[in-house]
Amino acid sequence: MPTTWRYGSPGAMPPFAVNAFNSLIHTIAGQSESSWSIFELFKAKFSGGSSWSSSESWAISDLHTVMMRAAENAPVFISAFWDGCTQVQASHPEVGLPDADVVNQILYEHEVPYEVRPPALLARHPQTPILVQAPEKSLGERAYGLIHASLDQADRLLLEQRPRQAVQEILWLLETVSTAFHGQESGAGTVESNYFNEIIRALRNNNRGSALAEALGWMTKMHGYLSSPGGGGVRHGTQLAADVSPTLREAHLYCNLTRSYINYLLAELGGQN
Repeated sequence: MPTTWRYGSPGAMPPFAVNAFNSLIHTIAGQSESSWSIFELFKAKFSGGSSWSSSESWAISDLHTVMMRAAENAPVFISAFWDGCTQVQASHPEVGLPDADVVNQILYEHEVPYEVRPPALLARHPQTPILVQAPEKSLGERAYGLIHASLDQADRLLLEQRPRQAVQEILWLLETVSTAFHGQESGAGTVESNYFNEIIRALRNNNRGSALAEALGWMTKMHGYLSSPGGGGVRHGTQLAADVSPTLREAHLYCNLTRSYINYLLAELGGQN
């Protein structure tokens, strides 16, 4: 990137975009038994070098703090994230990393006018969209605003180390998103149901033998486990014993899986009318 971007900020990174990149780092770290070291690695990249936090939970909190500070300069922020991914690739080759398309999708969705074209970081003309697989917005701008607000809320709850509340938030969002497909044509028929399990069952029946049907099956299994008092026990938390709660690591897993399911649902079915 141009050297001048490092010495004078051409623009800041929006807070929602910061949270999206923070969530990516959690996805990266969650693949390794050395998650703490990965959080520390990214923390050092965003802060320009710092000492280790006293625990992994503090490393997570401190990372978010330095990311918000680094967000004052969007190009430097993006460069720090990409440099962190490069170092993770070298030190933890077993970890799967986001490619340039994933990063560019976040930048485009949050109207950050830059794009990654390895090894370069370039300014993007505001009228030139990046070719990424972003969901069609036929469900309406208001619905998408709700979705992103709820995802961001789940991220904040995770950062505050409130795992059950974070999973409750994102599980509610999954159920809410599914109701948007009531009355839509999908596969071999129309979705006539109004409730999550019925809607997912109808979508699976209408798309038998497809990857979508398999993904819906995984989604239903996770939803059932989290909703069951004998399983994850988060859907009806007020009816459960106070000590029934997922760990923070489990909450990150459930939230990342659900985020993926929601994005997949919208990408596969959101443009159908």
